[in-house]
Amino acid sequence: MLESMTPVDPLGEALHFLRMSGTFYCRSELTAPWTVALPAMENCLMLHVVTSGECRLEVGESAPLLLRTGDLALVPHGEGHRMGCGAGALPVQLFDLPRELVKDRYEILRYGGGGAPTTMICGAVRFDDAAAQRLLEALPRVIRVDAWESPEKEWLQSTLRLIVSEAQELRAGGETIITRLADILVVQAIRSWIASDPAAQTGWLGALRDRQIGRAIALIHRDPSRHWTVELLARQVGMSRSAFAARFTQRVGEPAMQYVARWKMHAAEAWLKDEATPLSELASRVGYESEAAFSRAFKRFAGVSPGSVRRSSFREIRIKPALQ
Repeated sequence: MLESMTPVDPLGEALHFLRMSGTFYCRSELTAPWTVALPAMENCLMLHVVTSGECRLEVGESAPLLLRTGDLALVPHGEGHRMGCGAGALPVQLFDLPRELVKDRYEILRYGGGGAPTTMICGAVRFDDAAAQRLLEALPRVIRVDAWESPEKEWLQSTLRLIVSEAQELRAGGETIITRLADILVVQAIRSWIASDPAAQTGWLGALRDRQIGRAIALIHRDPSRHWTVELLARQVGMSRSAFAARFTQRVGEPAMQYVARWKMHAAEAWLKDEATPLSELASRVGYESEAAFSRAFKRFAGVSPGSVRRSSFREIRIKPALQ
C-alpha cells in the first residue's frame, strides 16, 4: 500500500542535516604582502569570508581565485590550500603563526608586511550526520558566492555587515554571533551552488530532485531501521519493481539495496562518534536484530569494529576539543 504522500523535499532535508560540530573560527587581520598555507583538515569544510580588501585563493593546481570584499568561499573537502595578497611573500604555515585565542573556538590572527590590509573571517567545521557527509561529497573543490551579485544579496550583505561590525568591536557575545551567522552563510553558499551549477543536476544531488527516486532516498534516510526491499521502496513511491530498480541505479549510481546497506552503516558511524548509546541499541536503530550481527556488518563496511570507532572518537574529543 502506498504510504501517505506528504510533500517531501529530499534536497531540503539533506540541507537540514547540515548541523555543524567541531566549529572553529578565526578573525584574520592581514597586510600585504602575505601568503598563508592552510593544512588539509580531514572531514572538515573550510570557510573564508572577506570582510575588507582582497586576496587570492589557490586549491591544489587550480587557477587562483580572486576574492574581494563581500565574497564568501568554501573549500568543502578540507583540502590544503593557500591564501595571499601581494607578490614576494613566501608561504607561511598557518599553525606556525602566533594567534590570539579569544575563546575555545574563536581566535584572532594578525600577520603581514604592513601594506594594503585584508580582513577575513575564516573557519573550519565538521558535519557528522551521514546525510550531510553525502551532500558534501557531491560538492566541487571550491564554491564562491558574491554577496553583491547573489539573488539573496540584500540579506547576505546585511549578514556580512553584521559580521564585520562584530569582528571589529568584539563586544560581549560577539564571537557567538559571528559563528552562528557564519554557519548560516555556509548553508546558503551550498544552496546557491546547488541552484546555479549544472553539476548539481546530476548524480546523487540530481537523484534527490527526482520526484520518486528522491522520495525513496528520503524514506531510507528517515528510517534506517526498517527492513527495506526493492519491492517495498517501489511500492512506497508508486512504481513497479523493475522500473524502480533500473531508475534508482541510473540516477544514484548504485543499486537500491547497496545504497540501503551503505546508508545504514554511515548512519551508525555518525551515531558512534556522536553519542554513547549502547551498541545493542544502535544495532536496532539500523535494523539488526543482534549486536553481533551489526558488529560483523560494520566491520565489513568500515574495516574496524564499532568499538574502535567509538574509542577513537572519544580520544579525539579529549585531545583536540577544538579544530586546531
